[in-house]
Amino acid sequence: MTKPRVLISDALSPAAIQIFKDRGVEVDFQPDLGKDKDKLAAIIGDYDGLAIRSATKVTPKILAEARNLKVIGRAGIGVDNVDIPAATARGVIVMNTPFGNSITTAEHAIAMMFALARQIPAADASTQAGKWEKNRFMGVEITAKTLGIIGCGNIGAIVAERAIGLRMRVIAFDPFLSPERALDLGVEKVELEDLLARADIITLHTPLTEKTRNILSADNLAKTRKGVRIVNCARGGLVDEQALRAALDSGHVAGAAFDVFVAEPAKENPLFGHPNVVCTPHLGAATSEAQENVALQVAEQMSDYLLKGAITNAVNFPSITAEEAPRLKPFIALAEKLGSFAGQLTESGLERVRITYEGEVAQMKTKALTSAAIAGLLRPMLADINVVSAPSIAKERGIVVEEMVRDAAGDYDSLVTVAVETENGERAVSGTVFADGKPRIVDIKGLKVEAEFAPSMIYVSNEDKPGFIGRFATTLGDAGVNIATFALGRDRPGGSAIALVEVDGGLPAQVLERVMTIPGVKQAKPLAF
Repeated sequence: MTKPRVLISDALSPAAIQIFKDRGVEVDFQPDLGKDKDKLAAIIGDYDGLAIRSATKVTPKILAEARNLKVIGRAGIGVDNVDIPAATARGVIVMNTPFGNSITTAEHAIAMMFALARQIPAADASTQAGKWEKNRFMGVEITAKTLGIIGCGNIGAIVAERAIGLRMRVIAFDPFLSPERALDLGVEKVELEDLLARADIITLHTPLTEKTRNILSADNLAKTRKGVRIVNCARGGLVDEQALRAALDSGHVAGAAFDVFVAEPAKENPLFGHPNVVCTPHLGAATSEAQENVALQVAEQMSDYLLKGAITNAVNFPSITAEEAPRLKPFIALAEKLGSFAGQLTESGLERVRITYEGEVAQMKTKALTSAAIAGLLRPMLADINVVSAPSIAKERGIVVEEMVRDAAGDYDSLVTVAVETENGERAVSGTVFADGKPRIVDIKGLKVEAEFAPSMIYVSNEDKPGFIGRFATTLGDAGVNIATFALGRDRPGGSAIALVEVDGGLPAQVLERVMTIPGVKQAKPLAF
C-alpha cells in the first residue's frame, strides 16, 4: 500500500514532522512554499494532505489543481486563509486545532490586565529614557477588583481560574454558560447590563459574530462604571474602537489593552497614541509552547484521517463514512437547521438539549446528527463551532445533551425533535425529510405547521384573532417586504398561534418593531438558514 503524502508549506515544529514519519506518512517539508501561490499550485496535485499555518492561502485556484488532496490541516484555530466552500465542493476535509492556543491566549489577557493596571509599558519607556518619573505612574491593585468576562468558554474559563487565584471577584456574561458550570468555575453568571455596571475590568473572550460585533458599543460603554479598564485579546470588532477612543478621551474609561484590531495588520488605529492604551500585534498565540501544541495536534489529526479515516476538529464535514453520507446528508441538514431554529430563538442560558429520533432515522448514525444539531444550536453565538467540536464545546459549557431514539414515528417515516431547556422554560421544534430530500419543519412548541427552511424568514407567535394575517401582510407590504411563503399553525380557535413566513431579502429592524405593534403578537423574530 502506497504511503499517503503530506506537504507542509509553512513553518511547523520538527516534532510534527516526526509524528507524520512515525505514523507511516510520507512528509515533504517546504516551509517557504506557502508564500509562492503559483509554485504551490504546480505541485499540490501530488499530495494527499496539506499542513499549513497562516502564511499559506488555499484558494480555489490551488484547490482546482489538488486532484489527490484529501485533507487540509491548519495548525491553529483560524481557517480564514482556506476557501472552505471550495474545499468542501472538492471533498477536501478542513481541520483546525481550536484548543491548542487556549492557555497562551488566556495568559496574554492576564498579562495585558497587569500591564494596564500598573502602566508597565509607559513606565518602561519613561525609565529607559532616563526620566525616573516615579510619581507619574500611579497604578491600581488587581486584588479584590471585579473582573467581568464576556464569553466564558474554553479561554474565558481559564482566565476566570487565573483571576480567582489573584483574589479577584469574577462575573461572567455568556448565554451558553449553565448555572452548574458557573458554580464549578467559581464565577457569578450575570446578564450583560449587570456586568457593564459592576466590572472594574472587562475582558472579552467571545468569537466575532453578528450578535457579538460591537458588543461594547458606544451605548454599552456608556453603561460601564467610570474608571473601567477593557482588555481584548479575542477578536477585532468586538469593541467599537472609535467609541472607545472617545470614552478614553473623556476619562470615563481609564484604560484599554488590545491585542486584536478591526483591521490587521494595524498600521493605524483610533486607539493608537492614547497614553492609557497598551497594544500588542496579535500575540495571543505567540508562545513556543502554543506553536508546538498546535503543530503536534494537526500532525496527529491528519495522520489519523489519512490512515484510519478518523475525523477530528473538521470544520466542514461530520464524522461519517462515505457509505453513510448519501443517506445521512439530508438528515444532517435537517438536524442542523432545527438546531439553528432553536438557537436563534434562545436568548437565555442553555441548560439542557434533548434530541429525539423517531422512526427510520433512529436506525441511522444519530451521533453525527446530534453533533449537527448542537452545532446549529450554538452557531448563532459561536461562529467557529463545527459538527465535530460541537459536543465537546457543549460539555465544556455545562450544557447537558440527551439523545433519545424511538421506533415509532407516528405521522412520518422519520421525525427529529430538538427540545431546548433554558432558565425560562422549554422550547421544542420537530422536522422531517420528505421524498424530495428537502428538510421541513412540522411542529413548533406543539403546534402543527409545515414549512421549508429558507434563507430569510420571520417567526411570529401570536393570539389566534381575526384580522391578524391581513394586518401582518399589510405591514410587510407597506415596508416593501415581499412574502414568498406563509405557514400557519394554532392549538385551537382563538388560542395560541404561530406564523412562519419566508420573505425576499433582509428584514429591517423597524419592520419587526411594527409587527410587534399588531394586536395579539407576542414575539416576532427574524431567522436565517
